Amino acid sequence: MIRQDLLLRAVVPAPVLTAGVFAGGFSPLAWATGVVYGLALVLLTEWGLRRSGRGAFGPADWITFARALLVGCAAALIAEGGFSLGWLAGLVGVALLLDGLDGQVARRTGTASEFGARFDMEVDAFLILLLCIQVSHALGPWVLAIGLMRYAFVAASWAVPWLTAPLYPSMARKTVAAVQGVVLVVAVSALLPPSVTLAAVALALASLVWSFGRDVAWLARHRVEPARVTTLTRASLRRPLGYGHNQAA
Repeated sequence: MIRQDLLLRAVVPAPVLTAGVFAGGFSPLAWATGVVYGLALVLLTEWGLRRSGRGAFGPADWITFARALLVGCAAALIAEGGFSLGWLAGLVGVALLLDGLDGQVARRTGTASEFGARFDMEVDAFLILLLCIQVSHALGPWVLAIGLMRYAFVAASWAVPWLTAPLYPSMARKTVAAVQGVVLVVAVSALLPPSVTLAAVALALASLVWSFGRDVAWLARHRVEPARVTTLTRASLRRPLGYGHNQAA
């Protein structure tokens, strides 16, 4: 029997992503992006739930899911091109405004989980990468470093397990992460002169390099044995969600 939770996650993305495809001009590329994204969203969330031992979404997960659908619409627009920048900026602006709400709901309802934290992190990371792709058309491929840095960090952690250890809470880290989204949305909207936009994105990248570099240096000084990494990561879920590069973008 198909669970109601799974049925909703399988059915809801279709009309939402279709709206994104429509805005993208109903081109084959926009359709392919919407279909692939929708299937990946359903399959990966189901895989994540099963792996974590959970049977269904919690209230905060549905907020993250809604954000993921907005990101999917943005992906369809960017894949097609030739759209209104204001429409794209509006979509990603709402997605960014909703960021943090899912974490608050999870804490207030006592439903914070490893799955929820990872889901939120992946949506944030993919949104930043999409924005970088769009901005790179105007400023150059170097902008992609912002969106790819988190994925490079994860790839490095496969070879260096101590990079997956939880990080200490840091307001500076949260601020740097938030700045990336704000700066990239402003860059996408083309509201500022090109020279100002270029400087802002360059400063955002520099701050991200500093933040990642500082945390990698801290992790190197406080190396944790691989056997303890999993235990410490689970324990970190008692802290506010989304404060580390290994747990947030």
